[in-house]
Amino acid sequence: MSVRAVSVLAPHHGKGKPFDTLTLTHDQRRIRRKLLQLPKGEEVLVDLADTTTIEHFGGLLLEDGRVVEIVAATEPLYEVTAAGQEQLTKLAWHLGNRHLSAQLEKKRILIPRDHVARAMLTGLGATVREVSEPFSPERGAYHEHGH
Repeated sequence: MSVRAVSVLAPHHGKGKPFDTLTLTHDQRRIRRKLLQLPKGEEVLVDLADTTTIEHFGGLLLEDGRVVEIVAATEPLYEVTAAGQEQLTKLAWHLGNRHLSAQLEKKRILIPRDHVARAMLTGLGATVREVSEPFSPERGAYHEHGH
């Protein structure tokens, strides 16, 4: 028998200490309806009205008042850097033009590893380095799934 999640909690929600923690990739944290298996063995049924992305260190509030903390998993990514802000902005434009998921930061862009994207970016003068980190890309204005 599973317990039902009644809401998604933002990071630093103040709803108390979690009874369990679940580590999920970005795609796994993008959820509407799913049965989740917790590390301690319980099952949680998530059945939300709309598709939602659970943020790193966010959580699920269960119908019995307990909290499951959600942690962003480490994922294989490319870290994209440029000689300056103007070039980084142009690289972000090219990634967006190809509808690639991207986490935009002040001095770098993170994207899922993809050899075609890497070739394009290095051809545009970017420095591309393999990293493994949690991934929280921007959600698209027109595409709710964030790609």
